[in-house]
Amino acid sequence: MKRIKVADLMTDEVVSVGQDTAFKDVAKLLAQYDISGVPVLNDEDRVVGVVSQTDLLAVTARLPHPDPLGDGAPVKLPAAGDIMSEPAVTVRAEETAADAARLMTRRGIERLPVVDVEDRLVGIVTRRDLLRMFLRPDAEIRRRVGDVLRDVAGVSADEVEVHVVDGIVTLDGRVRHQSQLPALLGLVERLDGVVAVASRVTARSDDTASTAAGHGRHAMPW
Repeated sequence: MKRIKVADLMTDEVVSVGQDTAFKDVAKLLAQYDISGVPVLNDEDRVVGVVSQTDLLAVTARLPHPDPLGDGAPVKLPAAGDIMSEPAVTVRAEETAADAARLMTRRGIERLPVVDVEDRLVGIVTRRDLLRMFLRPDAEIRRRVGDVLRDVAGVSADEVEVHVVDGIVTLDGRVRHQSQLPALLGLVERLDGVVAVASRVTARSDDTASTAAGHGRHAMPW
């Protein structure tokens, strides 16, 4: 059963800031790269928090109104480490993309820093990357799998039943030839929305031995 990992989808060029990065510099980065937040790193490149647009807006909402006479003391804005949300919500590169997508949905966040076993930043995945691919409705996935099996693989619903729960597709049934099985599995695994495939499909006849023998007759002698 194949599972797509976060490492397969993440972007490894990540915009990040340090704990001492100035408020205005964080705001400039968010605007420049059109992103909703950035991970905050300590001196060892470990993710210690995240600064989002919401965090910045919360600070500006607390600022005093400007003095119309211009006599007020200059306002000192906090650095990234002072306003970041902590601890950061992160995901490991080896975790499944489906688990990352569900974590985003549950926590209501747009981006997930990807970290290694020592919590060092190695990449980032976004809601757009994951939700579009892995959180399609099960009914829609089931319909699409059935269409592909019928139109591409030539397998009818009477031969193979399709069950889908949380993006995990289970195939039950029997096809004509053993050689059909790898292609059938590959077609389903590549469909958008499919998290993993468990196949319990068997074949009425094993044609792989005769295929191998045919190849052998045309092999060059040694």
